[in-house]
Amino acid sequence: MHTLSSFTFDVVIIGGGAAGLMCAAVAGKRGRKVLLIEHAEKVGKKILISGGGRCNFTNLHTSPANYLSENPHFCKSALSRYTPHDFIALVEQYGIEYHEKTLGQLFCNDSSRHIVQMLESECKAGGVECWIGCDIQTVTHNADSTFTVKTARGNVSTESLVIATGGLSIPKMGATDFGQRLAKQFGLRLTPMKPALVPITTDEAAHGFSAISGVSLDAVAECSGTAFRENILFTHRGLSGPAVLQASSYWERDEAMLFNTAPTLDFEQLWQEHRSSKTTLKNVLAQYLPKRFVEAFCDVYAHEIANTTFSNLPLKDYTALAERLQAWSIIPNGTEGYAKAEVTAGGVDTNELSSKTMESKNVHGLYFIGEVVDVTGWLGGYNFQWAWASGVAAGQAA
Repeated sequence: MHTLSSFTFDVVIIGGGAAGLMCAAVAGKRGRKVLLIEHAEKVGKKILISGGGRCNFTNLHTSPANYLSENPHFCKSALSRYTPHDFIALVEQYGIEYHEKTLGQLFCNDSSRHIVQMLESECKAGGVECWIGCDIQTVTHNADSTFTVKTARGNVSTESLVIATGGLSIPKMGATDFGQRLAKQFGLRLTPMKPALVPITTDEAAHGFSAISGVSLDAVAECSGTAFRENILFTHRGLSGPAVLQASSYWERDEAMLFNTAPTLDFEQLWQEHRSSKTTLKNVLAQYLPKRFVEAFCDVYAHEIANTTFSNLPLKDYTALAERLQAWSIIPNGTEGYAKAEVTAGGVDTNELSSKTMESKNVHGLYFIGEVVDVTGWLGGYNFQWAWASGVAAGQAA
């Protein structure tokens, strides 16, 4: 009977995404014998598709305030010890050209492939062995405190096991709940999980807004007292765009999301300028806001006055519409779910882990890094910075 080979490594990392690759490189360069196991056919799949294929690899303004967690202090240690400037130095060392877009977001000038190649080169420099397209059957914790990882390619024994399997987002890219199930197997608590940085679905779509799918505008989206000003985008099923994705991470079911769809407009001044005008209300507003949005909004909320000339417009009706445009309340009926979510909020409870090393407090040698942990960044490079920082923290300790 054919028996599978047995292997021994100092560190085994499960998951070849951003956090796993970074951790492997750091541990390998410390002289540790490292194995990286990835179940997909290539590493860094989410890195490759991120930022429209240009990888928004960090954010210059990264601070703990840009992250959601049941314990908002947990991320401070790792983030302070591996900063955006540390990652930028690595990018520059490899001659990868990049640029700042808006709000401190850094992107590759060319392709996100360069970031994956850089991380692969760093792993190679650390002598990391990579098993790609390798499924894991079981993970067991032995009496001597080592771990045995049973894979299709053989049994692997290790003293340090790092879980970097990511969240539940984008299952078609290969996302699974493997890391979360492993955490439960070892008795670690999980915080409630939900899709984050995700488009919302609305009943409003049925009221005429689905007809303006594709229209976007500068707006402020607010949820649970946290507000973001960027574009919102109307879709067939609801709303998307950066401001909506940001606010979605804070949204809880049955809660309203508030939109200021005209953040730059001074409606009082507009009234003074146009009150003797023969132009209709709809046409005046269309000088300042997207025409199709104005038409849809007026059809739903101001049908009676939309075609009234400004000079004949009752002030109270105008004021009511202005207030609604600047404080439009929508109760989403849901989100587009994990299929369209950029990340997963929630995960391994940070109270179970050391903030300095990412090691389990109760299971010696077991580490959790990246998105599998209950630390969720804002849109704009923050989640990558958490992946790099938590990966380095574990890589220096494992």
